[in-house]
Amino acid sequence: MSTNVEATAAEIEQLRVGDNAPGLAQLALTLAATLDGKDGATAKANAGRELRAVLESLRKLAPVATETDRVDELAKRREDGRVRARRA
Repeated sequence: MSTNVEATAAEIEQLRVGDNAPGLAQLALTLAATLDGKDGATAKANAGRELRAVLESLRKLAPVATETDRVDELAKRREDGRVRARRA
């Protein structure tokens, strides 16, 4: 089972926001470490709530994924063919 720090670091890496918002990324890791620590339940509850808010902010800063599927590829090829036909 992974720790909260590992899971948070993986999410930050997946979102590719570590370089754009290093302070928020570090805060998220610090809060995750608090959750993994031996602090009391109240401290962990507060850290969990704050971690959720920080991760939400990081998700908003994440670049939009540019995933394409087979239909997108076919549409692009079709449009490219139309452009070439207009030029001919």
